[in-house]
Amino acid sequence: MLRFDNRLVRETPGEENPAPHSHQVLGALWSPVWPTPASNPRLVAYSREMAHELGLANDEITSWDWVAVLAGNALLPGMATYATCYGGHQFGSWARQLGDGRAIFLGEAVNGEGRRYELQLKGAGTTPYSRHADGRAVMRSSIREFLCSEAMHHLGVPTTRALSLVATGDAVVRDMFYDGHPVQEPGAIVCRVAPSFLRFGHFELPASRGDEDLLRRIVDFTLTRDFPEFADDGEERIARWFGEVCERTARLVVDWTRVGFVHGVMNTDNMSILGLTIDYGPYGWLEDFDPAWTPNTTDADGRRYCFARQPEIARWNLERLAEALSVVAAEASEVTSQLNRYNETYSREFQRVFAAKFGFSAWRESDSTLLERAFELMQAAEADMTLFFRHLADVDVGTPSVIALQEAFYDDERLAAHTEALAQWLHDWATRIRSQDEPAANRIARMNAVNPRYVLRNYLAQQAIERAENGDPHMIWELLDVLRHPYDDQPGRESFAARRPEWARHKAGCSMLSCSS
Repeated sequence: MLRFDNRLVRETPGEENPAPHSHQVLGALWSPVWPTPASNPRLVAYSREMAHELGLANDEITSWDWVAVLAGNALLPGMATYATCYGGHQFGSWARQLGDGRAIFLGEAVNGEGRRYELQLKGAGTTPYSRHADGRAVMRSSIREFLCSEAMHHLGVPTTRALSLVATGDAVVRDMFYDGHPVQEPGAIVCRVAPSFLRFGHFELPASRGDEDLLRRIVDFTLTRDFPEFADDGEERIARWFGEVCERTARLVVDWTRVGFVHGVMNTDNMSILGLTIDYGPYGWLEDFDPAWTPNTTDADGRRYCFARQPEIARWNLERLAEALSVVAAEASEVTSQLNRYNETYSREFQRVFAAKFGFSAWRESDSTLLERAFELMQAAEADMTLFFRHLADVDVGTPSVIALQEAFYDDERLAAHTEALAQWLHDWATRIRSQDEPAANRIARMNAVNPRYVLRNYLAQQAIERAENGDPHMIWELLDVLRHPYDDQPGRESFAARRPEWARHKAGCSMLSCSS
């Protein structure tokens, strides 16, 4: 049985007597709010790993009592429902108050081992922060978030988790591409789970309003609950804690880069204080290697959040957090000086991770040139990033051949145009590998441990969505099972590792997506 202690609502100020409509919330971190019941809830899928971490058996999570809770139709003893207040910089501009517009917390649960988890229903109805929207979510976005949360966890990328996916039985009207063609879509709710859902924007908003008292209370709470190792560091505690946030964020973005993940909406309100991937909207995996690619239609012109700019934007977001924390820090310069830890950690972790991706036992200064040449050729010859690195481990370093990598390329003509340059690069890479003088099995194991065989390609997610919308959730379960072991070869499931088919290159949901739910 889960125990709910709900420290956030006990130890931070909440809004008293909230209005029943969206409004500005002052002097409070959260507002009490109740989910809107679903008319005909049905459990579509759940994560057995996340359920196990919470101490829930299969027969519990699938019981009507829990399905009702996960649909927003009932509460268990000790639960507390609320939404939190935050702001954010969106596409580089300050957006003022935002908040949990369609996410409603069920409270903080502590499992049998003493680990704390916040449970949150995304798509459970309106809150004071819904900004004239309905607070609901559609099936397609809910499937994408449910699957990707668990896929990223199994890839070893820090992330919020997903416990369940529930169909509500209610229709939701959405204009997917904001082009004036709204349609009714089936509604759904994802139960998201994380040790904390606090974001950079939770600190930015009170700082922007000059509410130092609230900002201090949020900082004190965060340090006490989520970073107790810094809580007793006196005047230096905020700076030291911020340095930890910088390091976690750097490691997170390196992991995104390692697996070819593009978040799509790196606004400061979508940045986790714990260094987790949070808010799965128009995300995507780099397939044909293009560092300027973004999956977000809203970002198609500026490409602020494209693959190549993610490290830069993460640093920019940290700068905004530093500005907010400097309002209550003993010395503002001590906070901003910690930004150097982001650059140092990113550089160190990038070299460590990409040494493993290329099969190097350790990074050498000269490896930068080899890496840059590889990226240039991958883009010029239109290589699939996941397949290129996975098949690189199969190349015979004694007699390297482009044939071993052929499956990774999308266009035979472009490959032919760059075959000679690729062959030269493979020769140089193989020479570098042979200089290590180690057993091939050691190198291959190192490469396969960081280069996934399976990722949640958008076209696979879209196929699962289309089938689920027609009443068949089988592919959701099959993808969930495949993605539990993304680094292992899984005989009979080769189709899930195939490069994007041509029909999906420009298909909605398979290439570009919008911020619409």
